[in-house]
Amino acid sequence: MSNYSKTPRNTVKRVPKRGHYDKATVHSLLDDSFVCHVGFSVEGQPYVLPTLYGRKGDTIYLHGAVTSRLMTHLEKEVPVCVTVTHVDGLVLARSVFHHSANYRSAVLFGKARSVAPENKMEAFEQITNHIIKGRWEEARLPNAKELKATAVLAFEIEEASAKIREGGPVDDKEDYELPIWAGVVPIREVIGEAIADERLAKGIVIPDSVQKYVRS
Repeated sequence: MSNYSKTPRNTVKRVPKRGHYDKATVHSLLDDSFVCHVGFSVEGQPYVLPTLYGRKGDTIYLHGAVTSRLMTHLEKEVPVCVTVTHVDGLVLARSVFHHSANYRSAVLFGKARSVAPENKMEAFEQITNHIIKGRWEEARLPNAKELKATAVLAFEIEEASAKIREGGPVDDKEDYELPIWAGVVPIREVIGEAIADERLAKGIVIPDSVQKYVRS
């Protein structure tokens, strides 16, 4: 199936024309980032926590200390909401009321399950290479102690939608005659030059994963 089903839970209600339900769009937004916000509730108290992730198909891999609230609660397979947002620009209208932002966001609904110990390494690889492709093949892999101390969850996307706003400001008709500047201020992420660890041994060159990342 190439689209997520529209349900009361994932249907975009505010400006519906900005809603997208095809998996290609949702997955693209997820692949353009590596930080998500995970929303869940514990005894009526809501929490929203930022964390790194990796994606494979309709599965989002999350990891953390085995004692963390995020891991211990989500492994109970409770309802979870995961969001990712990209801000692409400030939309400055003639009126304050019509100021906005250009953005791309994805909202995911589902439940998480614990990843079996024998599958943890594969999940770690997915997370690592999602963040910076090829790094898994260059660095030391987790040892038994580290694997035991870290919980890994697989969040299965049951429903999802994306919402995208692009273009310039939309003012009230009478405001277009006002002598006020209006337009868009683009916002872009900039990747800086890699800075070597001060304890790096002499002769170690920047690896391919980093070279490709800073030049992409």
